[in-house]
Amino acid sequence: METIQLIGILLVFVVMVGLMMTRKVPTILALPVMAIVISFIAGIQFMSSNPEQFTIVKDVLEAGSMKMSTALSGLIFGSLFGKVLSKVGVTETIIKKAAEMAGDKALPIALSFLTVCSVIFAASNGLGMVILVGTIIIPIMISAGLSPMVSGIILLLANGIGVTFSVSTLAVYIDVLGLKLSEVTSYSWMVGLPLIIVSIIMVVYYIQFSGKKRKAWAMPNNHRGNGHVRSIALISPIVPVVLVFAFQVPLVASIIIGIIVALLLSTPRNPIHVLSSAFVEGIQDVAGAAGLMIGIGMLLTAVMSTEVSNILQPAISLMIPHNQLMFVLVFGLLSPLAIYRGPLNVWGLGSGIISLLVAGGMNPIAAMVALRLDSNVQAVCDPTNSHNVWISDFTKTDVNEVLKKTIIWIAASTFIGLVVSSFFLY
Repeated sequence: METIQLIGILLVFVVMVGLMMTRKVPTILALPVMAIVISFIAGIQFMSSNPEQFTIVKDVLEAGSMKMSTALSGLIFGSLFGKVLSKVGVTETIIKKAAEMAGDKALPIALSFLTVCSVIFAASNGLGMVILVGTIIIPIMISAGLSPMVSGIILLLANGIGVTFSVSTLAVYIDVLGLKLSEVTSYSWMVGLPLIIVSIIMVVYYIQFSGKKRKAWAMPNNHRGNGHVRSIALISPIVPVVLVFAFQVPLVASIIIGIIVALLLSTPRNPIHVLSSAFVEGIQDVAGAAGLMIGIGMLLTAVMSTEVSNILQPAISLMIPHNQLMFVLVFGLLSPLAIYRGPLNVWGLGSGIISLLVAGGMNPIAAMVALRLDSNVQAVCDPTNSHNVWISDFTKTDVNEVLKKTIIWIAASTFIGLVVSSFFLY
């Protein structure tokens, strides 16, 4: 009976991955559907009068929807922080100063924007922030001679680096794997440094040795006209990052302190209006991601239940790497499975798969490092990312062509990170 159930659950995984990859079913709907169907296959009761009984209604749907509460709070407050930085003019001023210091040379401008935008995205990320930053920097880069494709890739790389150190993103791994904040932050450089190094090499290669350059940009430069703020206010984006990584201050508290610092240093005319409007707009910007987190919580609750985990354990145990070589090969060769909402995508099936690996005996810190390194592939390359789609549309390039030009580079950075981290984990 368990063999039939195992085949049924794996079939559900395969079918839903196919539907998500072909965009027949959106991920935000696919995840809760998977949670319910898998629970039924495993024999979990729909409802029960016994309050101690694990059921679909009480546990998978009700408790599961709240499982990612820490990550949800971090997501909302991170978006709020980003909106505040935008409204008081900090984001635009940082970009303008970087452009001024870099001059009109393509490579210095590209590397300057890669650096400052990585800092901005570490403070706050998401589609809204990508659009805000992209509408400013992409016309500047193209006017300096970069091709639209390379300009878009630089923005994607900066977003990928920023997400690695984003305090709001860290909460996902705390909720999924039950790790402490200090355990997640202590390995962030091991995850982010290979991506930083490969990104710099990649930018230099594409600008110096590959592709035609342009000197014109037909689209208007959509500056928001917030003007410059005083220089001291430009430290605001790094305040939460420093508090979390250096002083282990809890995520939401760090972001709130960052918001207060930004308002105090920039002194907007109406701080109450800035804060209230930023809160509403920030929630609107992350509504889709919040829905994904609710679905992830339901799926995690379902696959981590005793009924489902007992059925999947024989298959999952075969995937657990027990040495350095297997760790590198499994998560390195399979890193492309992080795209198209695949089984190594933390915003898709990856959260459930990695939780099962940990339940089967894998070191949770090793699982966290592996999933974060594979998530670099997703953050930069995935054609189903809303920010990839927007950047391709804005630069009039093919989103799948972006995938082809970035996948080998980012997969290589993942391999490097896995090799280095394996010496500390095994």
